Amino acid sequence: MKIDRVKPYQILDSRGNPTIAVEITANNISASAMVPSGASTGKHEALELRDGGKDYSGKGVLKALSNILSIYSQLKPIDILNQTKIDKAMITLDGTSNKSNLGANAILALSMAVARLSSKSKNMPLFSYLGRIYEVKQTNILPTPMLNVLNGGTHTDWQGPDIQEFMIVPFAAHTFTQAIQWSSEIYHTLKKLLKNRGYSTLVGDEGGFAPNLKTNEEAVQLLIDAISNAGYNKKVGIAIDAAASAFYDQKENLYNLRKENKKFSTKEMISFWEDMINKYPQILSLEDGLAEDDWDGWVGLTQRLGNRIQIVGDDLLVTNPERIKKAIKLKACNALLVKLNQIGTLTETFEAIKICKKAGWNNIISHRSGETEDTFIADLSVGTCCDQIKTGAPARSERVAKYNRLLKIEEELAEMGLSPQYAGNAAFSRS
Repeated sequence: MKIDRVKPYQILDSRGNPTIAVEITANNISASAMVPSGASTGKHEALELRDGGKDYSGKGVLKALSNILSIYSQLKPIDILNQTKIDKAMITLDGTSNKSNLGANAILALSMAVARLSSKSKNMPLFSYLGRIYEVKQTNILPTPMLNVLNGGTHTDWQGPDIQEFMIVPFAAHTFTQAIQWSSEIYHTLKKLLKNRGYSTLVGDEGGFAPNLKTNEEAVQLLIDAISNAGYNKKVGIAIDAAASAFYDQKENLYNLRKENKKFSTKEMISFWEDMINKYPQILSLEDGLAEDDWDGWVGLTQRLGNRIQIVGDDLLVTNPERIKKAIKLKACNALLVKLNQIGTLTETFEAIKICKKAGWNNIISHRSGETEDTFIADLSVGTCCDQIKTGAPARSERVAKYNRLLKIEEELAEMGLSPQYAGNAAFSRS
């Protein structure tokens, strides 16, 4: 099947900034894709092309839209059923290591749309089609969600804790449906707790509450209380995304926890995390506990805590196969946060996931802070058998859309006779 029409257009993401959408058509079948955008972005990510200038404070994506049309004109005729060939051709056409020529956002829009159009042409659910090209035998595992219910850091303009995300993890649920029910109940219980303790219940970029807490540890205690009050003690764990690059002072070579007026060396920061893990065994996962280029620190952190909790690389790895290979060699972490727009194509994302699985690492499919209503990552998590997904609070439609899609996939799997399985606590196993 050959693409006969490409229509890119500029839309708004969940933070009110421009981003890309594209609709493609082949044989009178159409499919679209929308590209998310990050706020807490790693400096090693593929480039998100912006216009500069006055419009939208320089954040317009009209150049990237033009590049989509340029890609189409240079790659015609495009056979939509050869995802790898298309993605590699776009990478070659760009010709840079970080997709700075055409823009990772332009390339990803086409990469996602091609996969969705191909699944439609085969009359297959997207997750099934992704599983086919990812080359797995059966796609029936629903991921354990990590729901960001308390925000801090850049997601709250530093009005809350220094740590960016405090998440609940319903690992003991029996189904994905039950996991979402528990999470919703805890979320609303947390809201009541915050009100009762005199805190604001306004929400941050990803739907989590953004109270002006006194310490970072207070956020953990609030989650423990909310989980207990909702009746799910020992059934729901906690995950943390520190986004430490955002509070790392490069000039002083120190981690600056403004809320607590403390500055830590790398060794002291590792001890900070160890103390927190010792005090709160409910914590299952720590993401970006150190800065994105603190390689020696990451090795030390993983040596100290990697046999107890999941150590997740996001800014450190940016879904980049080369950085992942380095981290595996150094034993710098034991899990990857998977973000499509950090690398820019579906094919490279598949490669990153496969490298991690071969090394015995866990993979967490993730949203971005600037999201759209596109639910591609929900299907991606099932299609690649990634046992975890991180896509925000059970609030705000651009977040809930992903959870709702997974609820629907759970039903579709049952209707297909594929016996849906919830990953649960097994998602956090480490080799």
